[in-house]
Formats: sequence, C-alpha cells, structure tokens
Amino acid sequence: MKKIFLLLLTVSALCTAQKTIDLSYYLPQNITYNPDIPTPESIIGHQVGQWHVYHSKLAYYMKALAAASDRITIEDRGKTFEDRPLLLLTITSPKNHQNIDQLRREHNDFASGKSSKNVNDIPIVVYQGFSIHGNEPSGSNAALLAAYHLAAAQGPEIDALLNDAIILFDPSYNPDGLSRFAYWANTNKSIHLNTDNNDREFREVWPGGRTNHYWFDMNRDWLPVQLPESRARIASFHKWMPNVLTDHHEMGTNSTFFFQPGVPSRTNPLTPKMNQQLTKEISQFHIDALDKIGSLYYAEEGFDDFYYGKGSTFPDVNGGIGILFEQGSSRGHAQESENGVVTFPFSIRNQFTAALSTLEAAKEMRTKILNYQRSFYSDAKKEATSDRTKAIVFGDEKDATKAYHLAEILKRHQITVHELKDNFTQKGKKYKKGYGYVVPMQQQNYKLIKAMFNRQTSFQDSIFYDISAWTFPLAFGLDHEMLSNLNQAGAEITDLKAPKSTINKSNYAYLFEWHEYYTPKALHKILKKGLRAKVGATPFKLNDVNYDYGTIMVPVQNQKLKSDELFKFLKEVAEESHISITGVNTGNTIGIDLGSNDFDALTLPKVAMLVGDGVTSYDAGEIWHLFDTRYEMNVTRIDTRSFDNVNLSKYTHFILPNSWGGLSDNSAKKLKTWVRNGGTLIGYRNAVSWLKRKEFIKLELKENDMEAKNIKFDQRRDFRGAQVTGGAIFEANIDRSHPINFGYKNDEISLFRNTNIHIKPDKNSYNNPIKYTSKPLLAGYISEENLDSLKNTVPFQTKRLGRGRVTVFTDNTNFRAFWYGTNKLLMNAIFFSKMM
Repeated sequence: MKKIFLLLLTVSALCTAQKTIDLSYYLPQNITYNPDIPTPESIIGHQVGQWHVYHSKLAYYMKALAAASDRITIEDRGKTFEDRPLLLLTITSPKNHQNIDQLRREHNDFASGKSSKNVNDIPIVVYQGFSIHGNEPSGSNAALLAAYHLAAAQGPEIDALLNDAIILFDPSYNPDGLSRFAYWANTNKSIHLNTDNNDREFREVWPGGRTNHYWFDMNRDWLPVQLPESRARIASFHKWMPNVLTDHHEMGTNSTFFFQPGVPSRTNPLTPKMNQQLTKEISQFHIDALDKIGSLYYAEEGFDDFYYGKGSTFPDVNGGIGILFEQGSSRGHAQESENGVVTFPFSIRNQFTAALSTLEAAKEMRTKILNYQRSFYSDAKKEATSDRTKAIVFGDEKDATKAYHLAEILKRHQITVHELKDNFTQKGKKYKKGYGYVVPMQQQNYKLIKAMFNRQTSFQDSIFYDISAWTFPLAFGLDHEMLSNLNQAGAEITDLKAPKSTINKSNYAYLFEWHEYYTPKALHKILKKGLRAKVGATPFKLNDVNYDYGTIMVPVQNQKLKSDELFKFLKEVAEESHISITGVNTGNTIGIDLGSNDFDALTLPKVAMLVGDGVTSYDAGEIWHLFDTRYEMNVTRIDTRSFDNVNLSKYTHFILPNSWGGLSDNSAKKLKTWVRNGGTLIGYRNAVSWLKRKEFIKLELKENDMEAKNIKFDQRRDFRGAQVTGGAIFEANIDRSHPINFGYKNDEISLFRNTNIHIKPDKNSYNNPIKYTSKPLLAGYISEENLDSLKNTVPFQTKRLGRGRVTVFTDNTNFRAFWYGTNKLLMNAIFFSKMM
C-alpha cells in the first residue's frame, strides 16, 4: 500500500509540474492592470516560470517596460566581464519623475541632517535587487512580475505607493551567472518534467552558475568593491542612500522560505539595535503576505548580520535596512523535496510576494524608517565627535600602489580621503607623501570607516555565516595608525589618481625594487619580450640608494633590443605597471656588485592550474582573476576531466587550488613525475593534505583532537560550528631574505586564514620563512583550542622532489581579490621558485 501511495504521489507531482501557469497564479487578486503595458509573455515569448529567463530576454523586457510606462526610467550603468548590461530601473510616480534629481538631493539632505524638510514630504527609497547568485534564479524571474506589477497595476494603492516611494530596481545583480544557469536548466528540461532530484537537470556542471565570469561570489563584494557589477551597484547605492535594500536568494530544496532578521546574537555590534527592531517589524508584512498564499517560512535562524560585505548587511552600516530572502530552490523546473514538489513557478511566486510585502512595509513605515536613517547619521556624528581617534593614516613607503587601491575603495564608498601633508614617522613606521593617505573620522560615513578598519577579537556568538574579520589595512599589508588629531592631513583628494611612473635612461643597467604591487606585471612583460633579467638575492647600495632583497636588474648589453629601444620599452612597462625604474651607469655597489653571482637569472614562467570537479571554484577564480586582470599573465586552466590527456612538460609551474579530490591515482603519479622532472607544484589549503597523503611532500601536521564534553544533543551543531575558523586575520614573522618574502619591507605579515590546517615547523629554522607568532590573532574569531594549535606553526613550506619542487600554503593568499597584501607570495613562488 505504501508503494502505491508513493507512486500516486510521484505521478501527481509530475502532473502538477506540467500544469500551465499564467499571470493569475502570481498576481494579487482584485487589481486591474493597464492593457497598454506589455506582459512578460508578450516580450520574452513564454509565461514566467515556464522557462528560466536568459538575461538578454530579461533586459529586453525591462527596456520594453521603460518605453511603455511613464512610471519607469532605465539606466545602463556599465558592462559585466561578458559585456552584459548592468541595468537599473527607477520606478516611481510620473510626478516624481519630473523632479527626480531634486527628490534625490532632498532625500539625501534629510538623511544627513542638512535639511529641515518635513519627513512627510520625503519619499522613501527602496532598492530591490535579485539573484546575485546566478543559480538562484527565482529572484530575477520574479523581477519580471514585480516590474510588470509596478508598471501596470492600477488603483489608489499603487498610486499611493509610487507617490511615497522611489524604487531602484535591479533585475539581475549577476547577469553572467544567471545566463550560465539558465542555459543549463533549459537545455536539461524534459517535456514531461522529471522531479527526481538525481536527474541531470539538478546537477549543473562545474563551476555552476552561482558566480560571475571569474567565479566570484559577488555577494561578498559589497564592501571590497572589486568587480564591475559591484562598482555599478555601490555607486547607485551611495548616490541614492536607500532606506531599504532587498537581496533575493535561494537555499537548499528541502528548506522553505527565510526572511530576516537573522540570529539576534550574530549581529555586528556596529549595527544599531533599532535596525533589528525595524527589520522585525517589516517581517510582519512578509508573514501576513505569505500566510495569505499558504507558504511556509521562518526567521531568526541560520543566517546572521555580521559581515558587511553582503547585500543584506551592507545597508545596515550605511543607515539603511538590508533584508535577505532565501527561497527553497527548485534548482530547475520542478524537484521533489521534504515539503512536496517545489516547482519553479512556486519559488518565483514566493519571491514576488516578498518583493511586494517589502514595498507595503516601506509605504506603511515610511516616516519611521526615514527618521531612523536620519538618527543613524546624527548618532554617528556624535560618536565621531567623542571618538578619541580623529583620523587614520595608512600607507607603505615602498609601495604607493597598494595604498592607492585602498584609497580607491574608500572613495567608491564616498569616504573623504586626504593626502599626507608631509613625510612623518609614527611608532617606528614611516609615512611618505604620495605613498599614504589620511582618513578623518568626523564625516558622514563614520560607521563605515569603523567597519572597514575595525579589529574585533571578542564576540557574543561563536558561529558565523561568513568571515569574522576583514580589516582593510591588514588585508592590504599596509602600515596604519590611529591618530589623535588631523595634523598630518594635507589637502582633500577630490580626484584620486594612480601613482605615476618614473624612469631615467641608462647604457649600463636598469633596477627596480620588488616592493611595488605591479612589479610582477612588469617583470612578466620584460621576460615575455625575451629580455634578460636577474634578481638580487642580497641587499646592496648604489648612488646612495638602498636596494632591498629581490631587486630586479635588467642589463643593457647583450639584449635583443638596442639601448634606445630598450629604454622606450621599459618606459612603457613602467607606465603600465605604475612603478619606478632607475637607470644606473655602474655595476660597482656597496654590497653585491651587479655582476655578482648573487644575482640569479630569471626565466619566463608558463603556468597551469587545475580546475573542475573537486576544485573550489572561488579559489580557482581568484587566481585566474589575479593573473588575468592584475598581472596580465596567462594561466592555463586544465580541467580534471582532461588532465590525463595533457602534456605537462610545456609548463614550468602547476597550481592546485583548494581541492578535496578530482585527480585519480594515475593522475597523481603523472603529476609527481612532472615534478621530479623539474616542475614546481603549488598547492593551497586542503590540497596540502592531499599532497601529504600522496607523498608529494613530507609534512608534520598539528592535529586538534578535541572531544565534546557536557554538550547536549541540541547543542552539537553550535559546538562543531564554534571550531570552524571561517575567516580571521593572524600575524606571522617573516624571514625577508627568503625568496618567498621578497618585496615585503616589514618583518611581520598579516595573513588571512579560513582553515584548521596547522603545519609544524621544520627542524631547520631557515626552512620556516613564514611563522605564526605566539600571539597571532589580529582580528576575527577563532576558538581557544584552534588558536592554541595555530601558535608557532607555519603556513608555508617548500621542499624538493627530484629536480622539482613542491610548495604549499595552508590558506588563501588571494582571498576575494582584495587581499592585496599577500598576492605577491604566489608571484614569488612562481618567479623565484628556483632560488628556494
């Protein structure tokens, strides 16, 4: 009998999945719609939810709505890496559109306290954004319905909403990922929908559609702002200062529907309590709306409001209210779940319903939310006034570019930045004009500055949905200090410009230190041109200039270019890489002469990287992005499926990003043979354990065998979660004479860590060029047990294997594209591997 019941249930599910859905399934009852406004079906050629919408069709429909409705204007804010438009619709009443710029200024002036205008005359600004993860598509598909409703609905309720609200409507946060996933879901759709979750439709191939072109999780980039999609979005955010921002996601198929607030104890302490109170009040509108359509939901579980780099939390430190929606995903067109068959239309309807309930809350709570934003900035101003820190200085006397890129991020966030008035020294660190910046604390975005420079090490909760630390000057490897006055601040920078290059002509040799961020780009261009270059293994002094470990020397003689041609080429290299190159006319130095054997010849590296099943796409994408967009170097991505057919002999270096498998025993033997024949293998994170297990490298790991004692069954998840090092920052001492550390001027380095892999030091101290201190924690959360295990361990080891070398890093040196401070470790492992 049970089997018959299950069979009937499956047949019923299949029939339900095939049922034709029209607009009446989604739209509110008893509302009329303007027939002159095109429906989604009339433009994209199918009903919403029948197919996964491609971004091209989504964009086409948004443009059609803007052309047909006087409630909508549309803006193209730029392109993704794959040249898809980054669209933003502004939706409000025709009357508001006539004075839209004035309304924006009045809104911003009211929020910042510059205007005494009555709150009743200020429209609320709601930013609605969808599907920042491309394979969570119900959001962007619901955007078709929400935009149609806002353009075509008729009656006093919609008129009141549009009079009182300005809606910034972002139909697709991630056009590239959305298109990638739509292709997968549509090409694997059956005419008779198969809801079996083992079907190929629900098993998209690596890397999946979650990420953007370079495989980044863009919902972690709101604060770093490293990607074009994020830069367009953040510019719009700061231009409008929205009161509410929604972020529509999906989660596991067996889940229902989540909306914020999240777990109360996991809220960032910089977020005002009133923010969470208002979020909870808004949630009642979601409850009422979802109750009406019979959808299950939950709140205050699972998700948190700690890391400000997510869409649901970024507004919280900017005077707004961020709201996360998570829908149990169909991951295709219809899939079995613990809650019955989840159909794509069902998931779309929930997202659409939440989009409308948000707008209803914004309308009903308008004055309360507007006054909250005003008080947020008023309170921040008072906090800044009482703060003993009046300014923050940051810089690197040897590297103007890293400091510039941090200043660039601050400027994107509308944070005021000043140049240094003069060179000065603070606590033993030298700050050089043109190589550093001053940030006054007394400014509107005081809270955001605190969030970016904060070093929190104690927490109310020990569970984090994302990283627990992201202190920007530590991430950039910059000297920084809190100042009690503004005496070191020069003029405000209104037009931030990249550092300028310098070069003087020589007929003998050219030198440049390895400190500047883009020196790997410069060296690669030089070697790719077929020119000879060497690196100094020892410091020296020439013409009263001290040259550090890792100085690059390009001789003029015996080159393929004549002296004038060489100068012209190196001038172009210097300009493109923002570095200074010094021409010298003698090889006679204090220390090693330029003809010394302590100058090692360099060769052009040819680098490959493993990608595909078993490899973390985020880590691989960060490496690809670093090579391609920063250093203009090729890295050949070799898929695990084709690895056995690839001739590895053409490559000098091979990178294993974070990996939990993917290579067979035969593939491992092939890779080991390549290393023995002279190749350099570089492994990251979990690849370290794999390389140890497969006997590529001998390592002694420090294990934490903590047992659960006096832990109740319902506490087991929190117990395990507290042992996760989700992302914190630690200090290590470095041996600057070792090639892995060339280009670093300090004896300490700040490292990002999100693993619990702890390598014991080698018995020979010179083989431990990077070693965690006895008190390593700089910022973020780590359990006491894991902190004890981490002390005095090493995050890096490199050892010979035959004629080749195996190099390992326990953690990601390229994290989310904003960890500029450790990018050079990977470059050093590549360019200087023969010296190690």
